[in-house]
Amino acid sequence: MRSGKLWWTGLILAIAGSLALGLAAGWTAPRKEAILMGVAFALSGPLAPITNATIGPVYDMWVKEVNARGGIRVSEFGRRLPVRFIKYDDKSDLGTATRLLEKLILEDRVDIVFPPISTGFLYAAAPIANKYRKILIGGPGGAAKLEEIMPNLPYFFQVLNYSRSQMPVLAAVLRELGLRTVAIIHHEDLHGVEYKDVALPEFRKVGLQVAFVKSFPMDIKDTTPLLKEATAARVDALIAFAYPDQGFLLTRQAMELDANFKAMFISVGVNLSAFRDAFGVEVVEGMMGGGAWSVKSGRGARRFVELYKKHFNTEPPDWWGQLYYYASLEHLQQAIEAAGTLDNTRIRDVLATETFNTVVGPFKYDRDRQFRGHLGQIGQWQKGIFEVVDPGRNRTAKPILKPAWPKRR
Repeated sequence: MRSGKLWWTGLILAIAGSLALGLAAGWTAPRKEAILMGVAFALSGPLAPITNATIGPVYDMWVKEVNARGGIRVSEFGRRLPVRFIKYDDKSDLGTATRLLEKLILEDRVDIVFPPISTGFLYAAAPIANKYRKILIGGPGGAAKLEEIMPNLPYFFQVLNYSRSQMPVLAAVLRELGLRTVAIIHHEDLHGVEYKDVALPEFRKVGLQVAFVKSFPMDIKDTTPLLKEATAARVDALIAFAYPDQGFLLTRQAMELDANFKAMFISVGVNLSAFRDAFGVEVVEGMMGGGAWSVKSGRGARRFVELYKKHFNTEPPDWWGQLYYYASLEHLQQAIEAAGTLDNTRIRDVLATETFNTVVGPFKYDRDRQFRGHLGQIGQWQKGIFEVVDPGRNRTAKPILKPAWPKRR
């Protein structure tokens, strides 16, 4: 028995000696060539236009900017590491999105994961990332429902503003315009249902009368019955909680019917430059949507616009989320450098507590890991610019009543 103990003691001493010799000879951990980041989001299917007009270009631009500067410095590796970015197409299918997210984590072994598109997909992705202790910065989507589960999701961070911050502001803007009655229509996805539920009490608080609330399917092809009902009810404002394809359809058919309202708000889609360009500056005048920020919103916003033009030779296509997505990535980069590691738990702790300067100015998450420093909540097209019409210091223009549709020539 004693000889066995001596054998094990000798083996341990031999291993320790070999390690000591290795360290003396300058032995280091295996060399890491890049920081691996990955995303599964919609590159095809009905959600793809949102990807292409919002978060997709921001990711590409940020990766190019980071790599042009030599990468992100990670002190545990003693140097800057470039970013290698993996993209998968979830085909706008929730089941595919969750499977690909797990593939990124378990098979590709990415250092950082990025979120999918849309509120419902984000709601499904956040618990998965948390399960594997991976940071998920929830850019392109937002839900009050997520607030309910965030105490159990310490690795999830929310960037985008959404119903709870936007609907009180929309209610205030409608009252400022002297409006009294509204009709609400919404799609059946989480976004539409949640916005409707938050809007109703906010509208009533300011004395707005809600003539009716109607839902519509995600694949709606004809909005004319809803438009005719709103017109017959003689409402001052039509409020639609919808995604871009539905909002474009609604606008086109409202023009065809010559259905005019003093205010028309569509939650997602109006904020896109493509909306203005598709219909024309004169047509979209006075249309309101979610957001918002403007080139007038400050030095950082102007810097972002210039940077975007440098990469894509055009203005930013999204006047709601793009500025905030980019700011969150700038904040993430500085958090990684401050943590000095790619360990997600240590990075998470920095993300949750530290303030870093970004294109929106000082960027910090609150105690609930939500970013609250948005430069606007509600935007409105005025003379080709998506202006911030919130009451208060962030306003870049006063709200106006929507003119009647231009007469066709």
